[in-house]
Amino acid sequence: MEIKELEAALEGVLFAAGEPVPIERLCLGLEVDRPTLDAVAQQLMDKYSYQRRGIRLLRLESSYQLCSAPEYADFIRKTLESRKPARLSQPALEVLAVIAYYQPVTRAYVDQVRGVDSSYTVGLLLERELIEEAGRLAVPGRPVLFRTTKNFLRSFGLTSLDELPELPDSSQEGSQMTLELEAAVAKLQEEGAAQLEDIPLGFDTGEENA
Repeated sequence: MEIKELEAALEGVLFAAGEPVPIERLCLGLEVDRPTLDAVAQQLMDKYSYQRRGIRLLRLESSYQLCSAPEYADFIRKTLESRKPARLSQPALEVLAVIAYYQPVTRAYVDQVRGVDSSYTVGLLLERELIEEAGRLAVPGRPVLFRTTKNFLRSFGLTSLDELPELPDSSQEGSQMTLELEAAVAKLQEEGAAQLEDIPLGFDTGEENA
């Protein structure tokens, strides 16, 4: 298969998928090796960016996904949505910060850091597919562990968790650690504002006692 045809095939597969597709699966389906696939994907990324196209090709750890270009988020929202989606609420931002930096973690750990019950917000983050279950902790009661998802990476414009802003002092405890975690993810939210507004992230603000 010629490079131009391979580009078109990759574009078609990712468009049809509508979600991240593992690189291994793409290699198998398109019958190419990984270096070739990565090279073709990079060419598409550069082409979309250089030509200021309305779509972008993102690499999310070991997957690729097509998404809309962040600079056209306003037009997409006005055309496809009847109202502007709300940004992440303060409780949601705090919970997401703790999980993002210390994953996999239990809800009890999140509660301990925040000093308030987080079950309501954890449920909302699960519903929005920003976090997911990651097994159970090997202690009595076997509580569920949570981690961030590929949707989290896409929403914040990240390729991997290694791109998370560095915490000023991860040894802090209690409210100070929460503030630093919150500040770090708030920075992400500002940098990836267009991507965040491109998906429905509306959160109710009525978290229990928060």
